[in-house]
Amino acid sequence: MRVLRHPAFRALRKLSPFAALLLAALPAGAASPILFDDSWNEQRFALFSSNSYSFEGERLGVASDGTVSLVWRPVPETAWQARGASWHWSVSRSVPPTDLRRKGGDDRNLALYFVFLPEASAPEARRAGIRRLLDAEEARVLAYVWGGPGGQPRFQDSPYLGPRGKTVALRPAGDGGGAVAVDLAADHACAFGAPPGALVGIAVSADSDDTATSIRADVSRLTLR
Repeated sequence: MRVLRHPAFRALRKLSPFAALLLAALPAGAASPILFDDSWNEQRFALFSSNSYSFEGERLGVASDGTVSLVWRPVPETAWQARGASWHWSVSRSVPPTDLRRKGGDDRNLALYFVFLPEASAPEARRAGIRRLLDAEEARVLAYVWGGPGGQPRFQDSPYLGPRGKTVALRPAGDGGGAVAVDLAADHACAFGAPPGALVGIAVSADSDDTATSIRADVSRLTLR
């Protein structure tokens, strides 16, 4: 297990038996399992606010105690054309419901970010950090979120990304767990009115700083298709 409290703490993990079986059972190019290994980096948003992450190959554990940060990695070029994604997530300790559209008041248990760039700009992403990617005028970001109240709209304006990003509310605040499968192409078209470009980056975040509460959660079996 790799526990990350700073980007310098990294260790390479091997394929889990589940991931190895998945790769063997699928035709080439059908799916790209994304492991939680040394290719992920942490991005803090405040000097003294950082979540704790445990990288276990197939699984990412997240602990957030009145803190916020994200971990991210570039997408391999072989998966730039991915148009769908699936994962399993679970929460054993949850933040309360918040308004996901409110900057500075939008705590959420988990968010998975999928960052797209036009094909011509994609090669530059190999050298770019997540802040540069998220700030790029031509970037388009889908953020799938577990948080907020029940009955909220599925697509919401991002309080941080402006026209470059959309929050996609999948599950309201609370504990539990389950499998998720999303159609990135359809959601991108619905959110931005156009098909996606190259999928160049993925990030996972947890956010509990505004409510000064705690999160215990995990994400596993992340796969691009």
